[in-house]
Amino acid sequence: MKKSSNLILGGGITGLAAGCVSGLPVYEAQNVPGGICSSYYLRPGSKEQLFKAPEDEEAYRFEIGGGHWIFGGDPAILRYVKSLTPVKSYKRKSAVYFSKQDLYVPYPIQNHLSYLGKKTASQAISEIINAPEGTPRTMGDWLEKSFGKTLMELFFAPFHELYTAGLWTDIAPQDAYKSPVNLKVAVQGAMDKAPPAVGYNVTYLYPKQGLNTMAQKMAADCNVIYDKQVAKINTAKKEVIFLDGSGAHYKSLISTLPLNKAMEMAGVEIDQEPSSYTSVLVLNIGALRGRKCPEDHWLYIPDSDSKFHRVGFYTNVDVSFMPKSSRKAKNRVSIYVEKAYQNGKKPSTKEIKKYSDSVVKELKSWGFITKAETVDPTWIDVAYTWSMPGSNWREEAIKELEKKGVYQIGRYGRWVFQGIAESIKDGFFIGGAFRSR
Repeated sequence: MKKSSNLILGGGITGLAAGCVSGLPVYEAQNVPGGICSSYYLRPGSKEQLFKAPEDEEAYRFEIGGGHWIFGGDPAILRYVKSLTPVKSYKRKSAVYFSKQDLYVPYPIQNHLSYLGKKTASQAISEIINAPEGTPRTMGDWLEKSFGKTLMELFFAPFHELYTAGLWTDIAPQDAYKSPVNLKVAVQGAMDKAPPAVGYNVTYLYPKQGLNTMAQKMAADCNVIYDKQVAKINTAKKEVIFLDGSGAHYKSLISTLPLNKAMEMAGVEIDQEPSSYTSVLVLNIGALRGRKCPEDHWLYIPDSDSKFHRVGFYTNVDVSFMPKSSRKAKNRVSIYVEKAYQNGKKPSTKEIKKYSDSVVKELKSWGFITKAETVDPTWIDVAYTWSMPGSNWREEAIKELEKKGVYQIGRYGRWVFQGIAESIKDGFFIGGAFRSR
């Protein structure tokens, strides 16, 4: 057992940032850095994940957690990102896709009502104007109050049923900034006049050589100990026990572990029900491009037969996501497909295989692909975190862990939504506070 010191749990983006600033050791469960913000490569027909691009570049590039782009962020943090690896800037290209009608409506749907026809547009505007008063209790209440019954039935209800795995009528309203409601802009879009782009990800950055290059550069400035999955945190003895049987004593812990998992591992309980979360099964698909494959970066899907809620196109962001021999002709496509599940209820291997076949069949029927060359599922156990109405479980859980010397940071550690840039800033801030002097 090593001498006690302050430790960092988790070598994702937040943990790496904290490690860079503090100089503290970072314990990572996998054998590569970056967490869900890490790229990998698959040759056509192969199932072997490569975490470095092959020399001939004849491979698809995917990401562990699906498409993760760097949006917003403090200018100083973006400067830091650019100092690590070359990046490109993009303007968001995204839409809602109604597959049964083969209809694309630019995102956000409430600002492009002309695509839905005059009658629907007029009705939706009227309902937005005459929204009922009162404070919404649940996300479902907020959606109906914000967008009205017409848009609810058409898109928001079926999409959020898939996106939250059925939790949307129980969880508290949150993330309103992702799809802002502005009556003036909605009217402009209903009249077929180009509205301004809105939302938190209108523009974004992405490393030219993949997120793994950024994570690897950050890891090179840290002391990362790999293959150290946490099994238990003994707060009485101030000791972390890893799955391989080894351990490490600590004075204080900086933890990027999901808040619910940290509570469980530390044996810390509070007199409240934990807030819900959704897990996501990501299907990374490398395929021959179909004649109707869109140019969007990602699509929101409210009506898929396979029950996925989003399809993203890595290769529409950058051709480097496809094998080198296809980049000029652009005859291949690298895709991620997301399906949500409640609270870690992972499907069996047999169910995943059945679902994968269903997704490939559906994408073929839409004309997005013709032949899948590789289909690779990844499981994100805690993907989206939610709050329950009237609950302060998050605040109390964080407070109880702090009493035990465990400081939660990051998107999942704090149980909040934040992007890559904000996660780096979070890691810098906390890492600086624990820097040895």
